[in-house]
Amino acid sequence: MHTNFINLTAENLATEHLCCIIRSRKPHPGVEEKRRWLAGRLEEGHVFRKLNDRAAVFIEYAPCETAWVPILGDNYYYIYCLWVAGSHKGKGYGTSLMEYCLADARQRGKSGVCMLGAKKQKAWLSDQSFARRFGFEAVDATDNGYELLALSFDGTRPSFTQQAKQQEIAARELTVYYDMQCPYVHESLAMLETYCKANGVPVSLIRVDTLKKAKELPCVFNNFAVFYRGKFETVNLLDSGSLKRLLKK
Repeated sequence: MHTNFINLTAENLATEHLCCIIRSRKPHPGVEEKRRWLAGRLEEGHVFRKLNDRAAVFIEYAPCETAWVPILGDNYYYIYCLWVAGSHKGKGYGTSLMEYCLADARQRGKSGVCMLGAKKQKAWLSDQSFARRFGFEAVDATDNGYELLALSFDGTRPSFTQQAKQQEIAARELTVYYDMQCPYVHESLAMLETYCKANGVPVSLIRVDTLKKAKELPCVFNNFAVFYRGKFETVNLLDSGSLKRLLKK
């Protein structure tokens, strides 16, 4: 197992590289938003473990009870993201990070570990085929193909909330629920605001800024959720191309 990893703490959060966005030393607004979001989560047992380098190699997970997702899982961990990018792929880092999470869960007497997946892999979700190699399996699903994957240690199963399976809202305009857990959210929101203003597209951007709001969302959610014409569309962050395709529906 690789050992060149560190965990973010209250003491090193302000200075450590956050992996997701590789830039110059100039502060990136999305990364700084992420730092502020993490500052309130670390004391809740949130874990961000990363390669001790300027690299996109990390795992991020939290107790399901305090994870900002509409999932119920007593005594479970929820994995937000497991990411190994670029030249670091194929070196066993992903396996080391997953094994750390599972060992941590067992050591703390957790009932298991879960994560958001889908019947068809989504670009902004962790690789579910990789998770299945560790024994993760679908334990709940929505009508539109999203799945809750879990590795249970004691036979119990987590589940989506009933609200998460609604997949509908009253508003007809483009509506995006988001939190600042992912640094890329900042860029996607900026693009959305610019494009919609320039093209006269009504849009509602709704910040999920409390655990209660996250647990009560009317759709699956990892840090981003898009509705259009009242119907849930995706958890994928939007770029200009995917936005234009969505608006043509």
